[in-house]
Amino acid sequence: MAIAVSNFGTFNDKRVDQFRLVSDTGVTVDLIGYGVAVRDWRVPVANGERTVVLGFDSLEAYLEHSPHFGALAGRVANRIKNASFELNGKTYQLPPNAGSLQLHGGEEGLGRQVWQGQVDEANNAVRFTHFSPDGAMGYPGNVNFSATYSLKGNALRLELAATTDTATPISLVQHQYFNLGTTDDVLDHAIQVNSSAITELGDDLAPTGAILPSRGTKFDLRTPRTMRDADGHPVAYDVGMVLDTGRKHADPIATVVAPDESLTLKLWSDRPGVQVYNGVWTDVPVPGLNGKHYGKHSGFCLEDQAFADAVHNPHFPNVIYSPERPYSHWCEIEIG
Repeated sequence: MAIAVSNFGTFNDKRVDQFRLVSDTGVTVDLIGYGVAVRDWRVPVANGERTVVLGFDSLEAYLEHSPHFGALAGRVANRIKNASFELNGKTYQLPPNAGSLQLHGGEEGLGRQVWQGQVDEANNAVRFTHFSPDGAMGYPGNVNFSATYSLKGNALRLELAATTDTATPISLVQHQYFNLGTTDDVLDHAIQVNSSAITELGDDLAPTGAILPSRGTKFDLRTPRTMRDADGHPVAYDVGMVLDTGRKHADPIATVVAPDESLTLKLWSDRPGVQVYNGVWTDVPVPGLNGKHYGKHSGFCLEDQAFADAVHNPHFPNVIYSPERPYSHWCEIEIG
């Protein structure tokens, strides 16, 4: 089926295109050029189809109210302590946007830019590109980014790449908010993650640098559990999980099952970590897809990424890329 392209609006005098991918299993994914956001993702179920992500029907809602729904976050995803870092003897000050921290690349990060999309009919894919100039949101280097989404059957694959003309930190992440069920929250989804440790957070929600075992804590998700405690109260998740080393990339890093077991999500990735977030801070004042209200715990995120604040923790996997070391990253999400 041909990839349909339509006009979703205009931002900063740039047209925002929407691209519709449809697979042979009946899955439909709508992508928009603003932030390379997965705007809608519909999966066949017994009684028709179900939207499994949080999103909006208008560009204006994304501009004014989106907590990175479906977008790519960067140049550096997650939090950077004190909104600054040192590289090759120079201190780079970044504009903070989360208290003293910079979060997801800043207020004008990659998730809030218009990317150009190019259709690839042969692979049922769209390749998005964006040029980020030296100094954008405080970061050094002229960087060319690309993000390719391809849909095959029930699996959506994302391949990310970047080249730079000077050393600079890069760590991108897909920021889908999922709800596989039919209720307004995701607390009764069963989640399992192949992780035995977490990155400890300080009071400012930036990592302290310590890596702690998760066994026996609420962050022990090696076996499936819902997002409630023994008394049925919600458990808040906003934590960087360290994926088990030596794992096979053929094995999913996370699996989530809808409360009625009608749908299962599996995530594969080449990243060393995943941020597990269940909408602790979500409170959107305008309706979302299908008129839904998105409040606390209305969606969960599985943000496969490098560890947060790696620029301040040299023992974390390296996020500094250069002309000799281009950036690449892939993940795949299957829902069915």
